[in-house]
Amino acid sequence: MSPLTGIAALEERIQRLEDHLEILGVLAAYGPAVDSGSADAVAELWTGDGSYTYSLGDGEATLTGPADFRGMVHGPSHQKIIAEGSSHFLGIPDIRVSGDTAVATGYSMLVRHRDGTDPGYYVDRLSANRWELARTGSGWKVTARTNSLLDGRASSRQMLAKAGSAAL
Repeated sequence: MSPLTGIAALEERIQRLEDHLEILGVLAAYGPAVDSGSADAVAELWTGDGSYTYSLGDGEATLTGPADFRGMVHGPSHQKIIAEGSSHFLGIPDIRVSGDTAVATGYSMLVRHRDGTDPGYYVDRLSANRWELARTGSGWKVTARTNSLLDGRASSRQMLAKAGSAAL
């Protein structure tokens, strides 16, 4: 093995580690941003045309672009959740990088504070998540997120089954 090959291999490994670390940072920033009501910080995690599709009982909804993300954070439903106390908690995802694109698959849960005669916390939602990301001039950004409730639906299991797959 020539020294150049060794150095090139080391540079590639370092880039892969840096990519994973930056992607973890993007995903880790989501929960604190939405729980603090920081709408601009939430919108900045996505590309300008990025989307977020999430489960709503029997259906789903999709947000697209910064205005939608800011609107979600400022909306009455979200404001009620954070005013009562909440944690949008993300588990450690499986991350697969291929050049300038990546997919992170994992879990999220919304933990909420309970007032009243039985104070404490409860899990409001558990979901499977697929985050698609792209390397941009300003770092890794989310291009699409799909959040599927873990309520027995097949789509959630299918999403999780792709974790660990080399295919993006």
